[in-house]
Amino acid sequence: MAKKYELNEIEVWDGNTAVSHALRQARIDVVAAYPITPSTPIVQNYSKFLADGYIDGEFIMVESEHSAMSGCVAAGAAGARTATATSSQGFALMVEVLYQASGMRIPVVLTVADRALAAPLNVNGDHSDMYLGRDAGWINLCAYNPQEAYDLTLMAFKIAEDLDVRLPAMVHQDGFICSHTAQNVRPLSDAEAAKFVGEYKPVNSMLDISNPVTHGVQTEEDWHFEHKARQHNDLMNSKNVIKRVFDEFKTLTNREYNLVDNYKLEDADIAIVAIGTTVESARIAADKLRDEGIKAGVLGIRVLRPFPFEEIVNALSNVKAIATMDRSAPGGTFGMLFNEISGAMIGSGKSPIILNYIYGLGGRDTTIEQLIEIYRQLDDCARSNQRKYPLQQFIGLRGPKLSFF
Repeated sequence: MAKKYELNEIEVWDGNTAVSHALRQARIDVVAAYPITPSTPIVQNYSKFLADGYIDGEFIMVESEHSAMSGCVAAGAAGARTATATSSQGFALMVEVLYQASGMRIPVVLTVADRALAAPLNVNGDHSDMYLGRDAGWINLCAYNPQEAYDLTLMAFKIAEDLDVRLPAMVHQDGFICSHTAQNVRPLSDAEAAKFVGEYKPVNSMLDISNPVTHGVQTEEDWHFEHKARQHNDLMNSKNVIKRVFDEFKTLTNREYNLVDNYKLEDADIAIVAIGTTVESARIAADKLRDEGIKAGVLGIRVLRPFPFEEIVNALSNVKAIATMDRSAPGGTFGMLFNEISGAMIGSGKSPIILNYIYGLGGRDTTIEQLIEIYRQLDDCARSNQRKYPLQQFIGLRGPKLSFF
């Protein structure tokens, strides 16, 4: 029997500590893990909770991140609640198994302290790993601060394990900027958290010998298409479960979450669209522009997958110029947010000016002044009703400015 862990009403936690406590409170059966900066403290703290007798279950130390996710998939197939954490190169090594987890409908929860991908080697935060795994068939939830990392981790279990979803979920936080930055966090009590997450309900367990099942079968052309279409359908429709869980969490805590976060967009002429900690910085910049009479707003992406097409279109329907902020090297094209926001707006018949800003790679700081300059470019475009700047710009780059198209 696990010992009681005493919590204060307000704790000062960084994002990693907050997530490790959420994992503790979720009463996980199996955590299989391999350390990598900056996510290591998540599983390190969890292993100490187990060693100190605060939780029950199994902690499996493996030889790689590929093995960590493989262990979680195997345990999930056997009927266990499972979770792990990773970043960057470890995430890249997991990618093969990410597709296995979603295709086998194993509701693993993966907590990611997002970090740049090598080469060159870099241990600081950007969204390269997030972008790498966005199409792996997982639900993707994005935190802006430690409180949200804690909340979303608890909610991820409830969403992923819902019988109408049954898909794995990732919870993203910015490496170091969120994962290692301490802020006030209001945790639930252990009893409240456990009640909210609920008991795990195994589906198609390999250990249920009265109902034998096979996982990871080969389908080829006969059934592969149908399996993937059903998986996509359930992922797209998981929005309904996500919204319901968000509502239940608001009732419990009075903390509100939505698929997208609208900040002063009701009358905005210009808007920044961003993910992670940059959302909060953009809000400060928008307030400064508002003081000058410029109607600036911010759209924060809370749920990256399933992509909130309708909610984005509704939020940006009256905006004249949009900046999409991509914190990942675009690899010879536009950034992911630019492509997806453009597709959403054009597909809905809207035609605002949309510009792509690449920023903050490898942990490079992005200042309020830089965000204000982006807003001024948008305002210039909105007032003239024409694009007056390159479609893609690299912000905060040393040396000559880099822009394209």
